[in-house]
This record gives sequence, structure tokens and C-alpha cells, in this order.
Amino acid sequence: MRATRERRRASKRPMAKTIIVAGYGPGISTAVAEKFGKEGFNVALVARRAERLTAGVKALEAKGVKAAAFPADLGDPSSVRAMVDKVRATLGPITVLEWTAFGDAKIAGDLTTADATALRALFDISIIGLMAAVQAVLPDLKKEKGALLVTNGGAGYVDPPVDGMLVQYGIAGLGISNAAKHKLVGLLAEKLKGDGVYVGEIMIAGTVKGSDFDQAGRGTIEGRTVAEKFWEMYTARKDVRAKVA
Repeated sequence: MRATRERRRASKRPMAKTIIVAGYGPGISTAVAEKFGKEGFNVALVARRAERLTAGVKALEAKGVKAAAFPADLGDPSSVRAMVDKVRATLGPITVLEWTAFGDAKIAGDLTTADATALRALFDISIIGLMAAVQAVLPDLKKEKGALLVTNGGAGYVDPPVDGMLVQYGIAGLGISNAAKHKLVGLLAEKLKGDGVYVGEIMIAGTVKGSDFDQAGRGTIEGRTVAEKFWEMYTARKDVRAKVA
């Protein structure tokens, strides 16, 4: 009888939610993993570098967060789909997909000389990989009334001073990939709102401290500031876009 009562109580407990943090590394994604883990989520860390993921899992587990590592090439749709299947089998249904993944900022840096291969590669992670992940997790997101959270960069703004800076520093391709992702977020938000799936994007107008972009150590944006904003957007489920500078 006691065992039966225990099983009944266990069956009534809500299942832990799971977040995929795609593009795990120092800065925003570390802070997002910590924030959502603190709020009770299981955390799936995804990136190419297995050693980075292993260290991230250990750090989260030390804080009492259930986490697991899933090495994957986020620019390869088949790798992305396989990763989602493994996350689901290991941690359960996916409630949130958080996409911080980005490609090489110097791909097609000069659009007047970039070849077709480089131009296509602009969208491997920002569009093709992201959409492969969205399509793979969508059944879960619909069932869980979950969310897609996208980290983007200010290079995607349609703004003459921004365009001038990108051309000057030879990173024009980054502007195209970010702009395409910015548009994609809006389209997905409109498409999925009827299914109860929230879509939100934060545009980063600056450099995040300790991130891979902060090579000169001059970053001014705290990763935890972005993570807190994502949590606010996720819980409020109202605004599609926000800016952190």
C-alpha cells in the first residue's frame, strides 16, 4: 500500500522542463543555462567542443542543476536533428530552445569578392541550423506551450552607421546573417503564436563580457543581464523583441 501511495504521489509531480542551450560557451549561454537551471529546468548544453560542454555540465551540477552535454554541428541539419532526438531521450520533452549559436563573423566579410560557397555558408547556422532545430523540437514546443528564444546581434539592424561599420571592419556577411535571422524570428513568432508557442529575440548592441567576441577584454554587457531578460520575456510571453546594450 505504501509503495502504491508513493507511485501515485510521484505521478502527480510535474515533470521537469528541459531547455536546449544551443551554441554553449562563455557569456550569454552560460548565464542562460544557469538561470533556467536555477528555475528548475533540466539543461541540455550543445556545441562542437566536447571539453567545453563537459566543463559546463560539471559547473551546473555543482549548483544542483540536472544537465547533460550533446556535442553537435549546429550548421548541419542531420547533426541537429540527431542532437534533438538524444536530448529528448535523455532529458525528456523540450520546453525551450535557446539559440545563441553563431558562425564565423568573417565569412563573406567583403561581399564584392566572396564566392558562392562563402555566401551560402552565411546561413548554415543562423538560418538552416536554426530551422532544423525548430522543426525537430516543434512537436514538443506545441505540446508544452514552450518557447523559442533567439540571441542575435546588432549587426543585423538596417541602419547606415551599422552598415558603414560592418564594411569598414570586413564583417559585412555577419550583417546579412543577423538580418536574416532577425526577419526569421518575426515570421516564426507570427506563425507559431496560434499554437501557443512563444518566440522571442534579444538583439545585443555591444560586446558581452567574457564571451568569444570579447577578445580585447572590453565587453560592457553582462551575460546574466541577457539571461534575466530572456527569463522575463519567457514568463511574460508578450514582446517578441528586446535590445540589450
